[in-house]
Amino acid sequence: MSSPVKSDHPHLVPKGPAFHRLLLQNLAPESLVLLASSASVLVACVMVAMKGVTLYVSGSQSILASLANSGLDLLASVITFAAVRYAKSPPDKEHPFGHGKAEAFSALFQAALVFASAAIIMQSCLHHLQHPEPIQQSGLAIGVLVLSIALTLGLVALQNRVLKDSQSVAISADRMHYVTDLVSNGVALIGVVLAVLGMGYMDAIAGFLMAAWFIWGAVQVLREAADHLMDRALDDGDLERVRVLILADPQVLGVHQLRTRLTGPYILIQAHVEMAPDLTLDAAHQIIIAAEKRLLDAFPNADILIHPDPQGLAEAHGGIFSEEHPVI
Repeated sequence: MSSPVKSDHPHLVPKGPAFHRLLLQNLAPESLVLLASSASVLVACVMVAMKGVTLYVSGSQSILASLANSGLDLLASVITFAAVRYAKSPPDKEHPFGHGKAEAFSALFQAALVFASAAIIMQSCLHHLQHPEPIQQSGLAIGVLVLSIALTLGLVALQNRVLKDSQSVAISADRMHYVTDLVSNGVALIGVVLAVLGMGYMDAIAGFLMAAWFIWGAVQVLREAADHLMDRALDDGDLERVRVLILADPQVLGVHQLRTRLTGPYILIQAHVEMAPDLTLDAAHQIIIAAEKRLLDAFPNADILIHPDPQGLAEAHGGIFSEEHPVI
């Protein structure tokens, strides 16, 4: 991570886009997650207010669908705002492995909200197809949708930046909401424009399409949350990277019982390493500490436990999952 900008005259430090990119680069992953969750709440509040007024004066079903999505985004963003802060709280007596899975629970709740929203939108669109009504104030509706797309693009760009340095499943789920917002606002914009051109039924059809997109997004969020709640391991590439980093020291003669799992924004890594039987306890300890530092440089959000075994002399040990289903 590059060093912060320094200047003898702080007021002369440039404040343009390059400065803000550098500022984001110097924020810790935890700070980036908190920033993204706060920005998400702010953007959701603005969009709900705009679309609520527009729905009142226009009666557009596309705007209704988009407002419902933004309303759920606001609720989901508030949940994310709370979940990422709770997940960052340190381990305690009741939760010695931390509170990271709070993010996965928040993602499950968000997915449930999206499924409910999709059902309500489809019901409303069906009613609108059976009893069509003209859209009022179409210019306002189009303007609000264009502005919503611009705001959402900015927020998704920030969330993408945060996810480069963080494993936050809550931010990932929140981003899915806003990616669906981009699509739903685009579809809503097309629906309103076509309705203005005389194809009023397209407004309701656009609402149906958005609801279907919401369901697809919710399924993706459920899958990611399930991975964390079911202690899914790192992917094969990261597992091999962990193994290579441990073996980078020639004094480490082998690795076995390597296990990893995701828990919200954190990664838990456990491994047994083989070393020469004649090493002193202090020497073995220093080798393990060095291996942990290498892993933390690559995975700063990891909690690591490495057990030393004398090469050729170790007996099976470690509990119920130690030998039956070894990873490596």
